[in-house]
Amino acid sequence: MKERQYNRQKCLEYANQWALSRNPAYYDYEKIGGDCTNFVSQCIYAGSGVMNYNTWYYKNGNDKSPSWTGVEFLYEFLVHNQGNGPRGVVVPQNQIQVGDLIQLSSNGERFTHSLMVVGIGNVNYLSDILIATHTYDALGRSLGTYDFKKIRFVHISEMVKIS
Repeated sequence: MKERQYNRQKCLEYANQWALSRNPAYYDYEKIGGDCTNFVSQCIYAGSGVMNYNTWYYKNGNDKSPSWTGVEFLYEFLVHNQGNGPRGVVVPQNQIQVGDLIQLSSNGERFTHSLMVVGIGNVNYLSDILIATHTYDALGRSLGTYDFKKIRFVHISEMVKIS
């Protein structure tokens, strides 16, 4: 088994470049359900450089996995992935890093919004965690400005499996 390092800097650079616009290499799903998880997947891919063509991939707007664009599907892929590509683990707030994923639930039952961590001051304060996202485009927005009932923090593993 070969592995490569997850490159948080490349993830951050990608997020900074495309948070407030759209990369023409990817379809914009904003008008058909939202583009937040598509954007987060792009960021994670920029940092990992590996797609899993069984369960997490993007070829074009009509040929992509549900986990590439679906909030819950991306979560399930990351925390259960045993194959190629990035892996994630749910962590407490104080263990997140730049290049990690945050998901929000507005009703407390279903997670419906994905955010990429692009900056951290004091990790113990939501207001000091800065995010980038699509649908409600933001770059450097304080997590403390969001209204939600549940939150989860998903740390992307330092190592990415490749074949």
